[in-house]
Amino acid sequence: MTATKANLRLGVIDGDGIGPEVVAATRAVVDEAIGAAGLAPVRWVPLSIGHDAIATYGNPLPEQTLTALEDLDAWILGPHDNASYPSDIRVAPGGVIRKRLGLYANIRPAAAFTGVRAMAPDIDLVIVRENSEGFYADRNMFAGSGEFRPTEDVAMAVAVITRQACERIAHQALRLARGRRKRVTVVHKANVLPMTTGLFRDVCYAVAEQYPDVTVDDEHVDAMAAHLVRSPAEFDVIVTENLFGDILSDLAGELSGSLGMAASLNCSDTRAMAQAVHGAAPGLAGHNRANPAALQLSAAMLLRWLGVRDNNSSLHDAAERITHAVAATLAAGIATADLGGLASTSEFTEQVRARVHRR
Repeated sequence: MTATKANLRLGVIDGDGIGPEVVAATRAVVDEAIGAAGLAPVRWVPLSIGHDAIATYGNPLPEQTLTALEDLDAWILGPHDNASYPSDIRVAPGGVIRKRLGLYANIRPAAAFTGVRAMAPDIDLVIVRENSEGFYADRNMFAGSGEFRPTEDVAMAVAVITRQACERIAHQALRLARGRRKRVTVVHKANVLPMTTGLFRDVCYAVAEQYPDVTVDDEHVDAMAAHLVRSPAEFDVIVTENLFGDILSDLAGELSGSLGMAASLNCSDTRAMAQAVHGAAPGLAGHNRANPAALQLSAAMLLRWLGVRDNNSSLHDAAERITHAVAATLAAGIATADLGGLASTSEFTEQVRARVHRR
């Protein structure tokens, strides 16, 4: 059955702070693009996290939400404000969801948009970050934390790097590069961490032998940070482990204009979650001033991922319509206050919706 005959079923999670506003703006744009591409309307499945879930279930990430996500192929996650949750139930919903659903890849593009002031106006790259291992303590241990303190004055952390995780993230990066400029740069720190990040580097090169049409090189993470500032246009797809990817993708996002524009997709081979990089910005909540572009662009990535997985060109068309509409709106000088513009969240969204039809 094709998606033109069956409704696409997507989870939608508002989150905290500006979450309900940017999620609603994203749903509106997705609905417009889906219709313009000739697809049946999306069947949205509302789910709850954060303060809304605390009020209803006494838990910021209730089991009901996690169970429902297991029945979905894809969903949109709004920002959450876990720092404000009660200390006895403080969890980071995004991290728990990624671990529970096995979303091992975090794909974060960084490209400058006409109309958005960028420190690196020629940047156009994608960082593919391994999402399940490394030094991040909430993800790399079977039980409990990857951090521990043998004494009051000594703290230690354990990083985990496995061949299997390196292989699957390398395949993600190399497949992605085939649809771009056919270059992958492996980022590591093998001169200091030869067993862990050296394994990451070596496995990526081994997997690359299956992609002879893609050029592969590597850089130490500190040199990579300098290269991104000096000559970001030289890079196409960057693949790296968890901590390095977290840091470099924020740097690349800022170089491209603003973290408020930074889109992100978390995925496995079978499921995907659209999630903007920015936070919940509770001070902006309810004022119709938040920038919805990052989540709208993340939703476009989600539709594109589904289109590739399901070999559905109509979903790819819907994704391209959203990306083009956001870019055209910004190029026309229409932007929210964080980018120096005067448009409200709803005004920006209406402009994007209109441009979805102007390909």
